Amino acid sequence: MIKLHFFLLHIVTAFALIFPPFCNGKVMMEYIGATGKPVTFDAVPIEPNITFHFILSFAIDADPSGNPQNGTFSPYWVPTLTPDSIAAIKSTHPNVKALASLSGWSLQNKVLRWYTPSNPQLWISNAFASLKSIITTYHLDGIDVDYENFPKHTESFAYCIGELITLLKNQSVVTVATIAPFYSTSAPYVDLFNQYGNAIDYVNHQFYTDKVKTPQAYLEAFRNRTEMYGKDKVLPSYEVDGRGIQGDAFFVALDLLEENGFDVNGVMIFSADASASGGYCYERKSQAFLLNSTSSA
Repeated sequence: MIKLHFFLLHIVTAFALIFPPFCNGKVMMEYIGATGKPVTFDAVPIEPNITFHFILSFAIDADPSGNPQNGTFSPYWVPTLTPDSIAAIKSTHPNVKALASLSGWSLQNKVLRWYTPSNPQLWISNAFASLKSIITTYHLDGIDVDYENFPKHTESFAYCIGELITLLKNQSVVTVATIAPFYSTSAPYVDLFNQYGNAIDYVNHQFYTDKVKTPQAYLEAFRNRTEMYGKDKVLPSYEVDGRGIQGDAFFVALDLLEENGFDVNGVMIFSADASASGGYCYERKSQAFLLNSTSSA
């Protein structure tokens, strides 16, 4: 009887790995690893019926001193997020995907900026090769684009990033691509989205930078951003103990979005690093909202 029990357990486990649990079309996005805190995946609550994206922060086109490397990206997220830990969390939770976020605000004290490559094709080639290596090593599924500082002329951004995403998808290196604009970076991201929107799965707009404090103001900000990027791909976002709307007002805002005809098909949170000390309450509440939401996925 004991042998039969273990045999059946192995069968069930294998079945779960081959046939992941049904997901309701909703997605949870969680940035992780940007602050240097020794955060891990294991403590983060993950609902099995939601597609859960961990966004590792950050892969950067720079050396440790912040000097640009012409498209050669390196991983700079916290060392506790190892390739083995990513493989393990994906094995335990088949609904989990992992993405590398590109750039971010700074590396140490060096502010990072998009720069116009002298040879865009070489930049794209270097970026593809270096990201493919990182994605393979860390068992990743996609990329998130989070450049936050731009020169006066940004035409090269849409072309280089759009072609990079397209190449990564066409070569089956990634299955997911997201972008993370905020209020002062709208122009280059709208240009990117207008040209390559079909290759972009979600828009992780950083609504906490819009400085709105109330649900009604959040609704108006969300409506404005969906006019830029479309209703289907923009996700509401929340910064833990940070800027913008805070506490239960965020969930009132989510209800208000649905009451005004927006399908809330996902939530983005920045970040797991900040949530750890509070027991990940916003991750729990966000996933509960998505599971109970009546909007279509």
